[in-house]
Amino acid sequence: MIQAGNADRLLIQVTAGNVRNHHISIAGHYSFFPRDVFGQPRRSDPKTGKPISIALAGLDRTIETDIGTDADGKPRRQFRRRAWVREFFQHHHVKPGDQLELRRTGDRCYCLSLATRNGSTPRFRAAEFFAGIGLVRLALEKHGFEVVFANDIDPDKHEMYAANFPAGDFSLGDIHRLTAQDIPDIDLATASFPCNDLSIAGAMNGIHAGQSSAFWGLVRLLDHMGGRRPPLLLLENVPGFLMSHDGRDFHAALHALNELGYACDTFMLDAAAFVPQSRLRLFVVGQLHEPGGPAFGLEPSAIRPAALVRFIHAHADIRWNIRPLATPPVRRADLESIIEDLPANDPAWWNKERTNYFMAQLSDRHAAVARKMIRQPFVSYGTAFRRVRHGRSMAELRTDGLAGCLRTPRGGSGRQILFKAGNGRRQVRLLTARECARLQGVPDDYRIGGIPLNQALFGFGDAVCVPVISWIAEHYLNPLAAPANSSTISS
Repeated sequence: MIQAGNADRLLIQVTAGNVRNHHISIAGHYSFFPRDVFGQPRRSDPKTGKPISIALAGLDRTIETDIGTDADGKPRRQFRRRAWVREFFQHHHVKPGDQLELRRTGDRCYCLSLATRNGSTPRFRAAEFFAGIGLVRLALEKHGFEVVFANDIDPDKHEMYAANFPAGDFSLGDIHRLTAQDIPDIDLATASFPCNDLSIAGAMNGIHAGQSSAFWGLVRLLDHMGGRRPPLLLLENVPGFLMSHDGRDFHAALHALNELGYACDTFMLDAAAFVPQSRLRLFVVGQLHEPGGPAFGLEPSAIRPAALVRFIHAHADIRWNIRPLATPPVRRADLESIIEDLPANDPAWWNKERTNYFMAQLSDRHAAVARKMIRQPFVSYGTAFRRVRHGRSMAELRTDGLAGCLRTPRGGSGRQILFKAGNGRRQVRLLTARECARLQGVPDDYRIGGIPLNQALFGFGDAVCVPVISWIAEHYLNPLAAPANSSTISS
């Protein structure tokens, strides 16, 4: 079933037969396509149609196709070939009742995207700033959002992003050089701005210094957008943002958002509720034109710990918009669930000398844990980071079923080590790029092949956890976006 949109847009309702047979039905709207696109019944016939190109949203791919005809010369009900349709359906998890949008972008050029889920949820338009390798996008596009603009300054991250999403959506460069005219109309802006100067592992220079000052580039852009500011904002950073300069940096950021018209909410989520990685992060949601006010009677909870609640109560001058939120889920997977099954002779495993050196770096307490794991009649796993303790490089072993928080390795530091032991044996290696991807909740169809290991580890270590953003989209953003969206979504 096809529903007409405007002259350059068709909305296509997906049926069970479409999903089963990997077809996109276009019956009744042949005038939407050039006349010469219709070809003979078989591809082997000499007079095939002149192809059109279709960019597949969510896939870094453009296909060429035509429309066949039957023996009587009548156009068939779907495009020729089905492999690309199957790939598109699988990537977007298309189900009966979903709606596709086919948009004309040029003389013989089109773009195919998922418009709605089950014919009901509109596709809200989003821009991701400090986009990294696209994991915010990966989460949002499963929950009714279409990312139409992305920006990051790092060419290595852009390489990974472009391998998985349309390259045309990405603007590579410094956010301070963007103008309001560069940003399309959007319903949501997300920003995982640099944490280097806010993290306790960094210099703690604050939001007005170094890379973390890029936050003010976002504020400038939103200011210049004026009446085109998105109804919703989502910020993400490390918990150190709350403590930076005794809370003055966090207060300054929230006050700046208030000045732009956003009432603010804030909460914390640990990736450990979703994946086997300890990764606590601070979030801010800004809602435009919401009156807001002080947050009276707020009590500590799983999502707003005592330190955060104290900050909220101590800053009544901030226009708060604190909303009730569900309790995060209980994680069901442990570290073993993300491990790649590499054979014992795989070169990723360290040799005897390097393994012995790792064992020698363990403290007496951690070495005792390692020996116990080795003696067990089954295989178990732990992870380790190297730290400098009392002027000496030490390896600290973690065996609670969680990996430590992924980091951004520079110069070889910060890479997480996997310890496998049992049945009298031990093996040691670094976590692979795919294992780090899984710790961030990234599906295995995310492309990382050919990317150097350190580049991939940096990309995942500086990214968000996909299920965390999915949870925020489902429980927070979607309920707010529906009423706010009608004026900004283009037809």
